[in-house]
Amino acid sequence: MSQADLKGRWALILGASSGFGAATARELAANGVNIIGLHLDRGAGLEAVKTVLVPELEATGVKVWYSNTNIASDEKRAEAIVKIKELVGEQKIHVIMHSVAFGSLLPFIGDINGQTLTRAQMEMTLDVMANSLVYWAQDLWRAGLLGAGSRFFGMTSAGSVQAIESYGAVSAAKSALESHTRQLGSEFAKHGILANCIMAGVTDTAALRKIPGSDKIVENAIKKNPSGRLTTTTDVAKTIRALSDPELTWITGQVIVVDGGELISG
Repeated sequence: MSQADLKGRWALILGASSGFGAATARELAANGVNIIGLHLDRGAGLEAVKTVLVPELEATGVKVWYSNTNIASDEKRAEAIVKIKELVGEQKIHVIMHSVAFGSLLPFIGDINGQTLTRAQMEMTLDVMANSLVYWAQDLWRAGLLGAGSRFFGMTSAGSVQAIESYGAVSAAKSALESHTRQLGSEFAKHGILANCIMAGVTDTAALRKIPGSDKIVENAIKKNPSGRLTTTTDVAKTIRALSDPELTWITGQVIVVDGGELISG
């Protein structure tokens, strides 16, 4: 695939300010893809988007529009889609990436007198990290922003198949995201629209560092991985760029593991 194959196309990245989302924005922009990035940040994180990330993307010569907004809000989604239609004109969105890391990290049971996950926290985690993908897909489709060759990428993790301390709600969300992606892949297939999940190996991101015991998770991943290192956000971004090749049209409804062999290594 040459850069010309992607040049001038559009990507919508949900969770675009850091981690996998920011890395993918950089990789796609370097290959000529215009970037629409939605994120929710405050303070230093928001300032870094404005003063570092957006100028860096613009320097590649592509069109860039970032908005600090709640991607799980029906109202904010509707507002964003109006703006997206203005930006892309008659074009379709080629890449839609769902990389939203906002959920509760409280245990289900915990200590007798300790804080545990509530119904509201469980529902919020599932809604933001999984169900929002479906609502975005529905509204983008109704708005005429998707077409043959459009493709969704949802960011999942091994938490969908493993029990990890304090990760229960997020694990449930990752499992739901994979299920939603399979369903979208099936229902969109007749329209030539693809939907897949990317399961990254353990990656040193801000989201990982919020998980209790993350240092141990990193240590174990390095020991376990036959490649001898952690997965990086760049590893994932390059995979998404490769899978964005317009000639790749026959992979859908899948969970694609990007981890250097970590998951298969016992």
